[in-house]
Amino acid sequence: MTTQQRTTDTDGGGAPVACTLTTAGLAEQTGRWERLAERALTESAQTERGLRLSFRPEPGAEEELRQLVAVENECCRWATWTVQASAGRIVLDVRSTGDGIAALHTMFTGLHPAPPAGRG
Repeated sequence: MTTQQRTTDTDGGGAPVACTLTTAGLAEQTGRWERLAERALTESAQTERGLRLSFRPEPGAEEELRQLVAVENECCRWATWTVQASAGRIVLDVRSTGDGIAALHTMFTGLHPAPPAGRG
């Protein structure tokens, strides 16, 4: 099994900021993130400690997001992944420390918000 490095620095506490997915696993996970973003992502914002992504509560979006986060919790343990859902939106808050913050700021730059509901 190979390890895909998202960055080779540390999170400030000595743990490497790295993803443990194989090349194939990373490609699959990236594709799943892209498909979810295409249909439900409404906003992406950098925060002081990481990143916040907001999604429309479309059918299946929360379940898919929670499945993606379960994988991220295993492969990128240097970050904390939290999903909160309400009637109007689903929010993913990802936080880290040290170099992990910079890694989070670059991890999802390829995701683009979905067109507003009812369009596209």
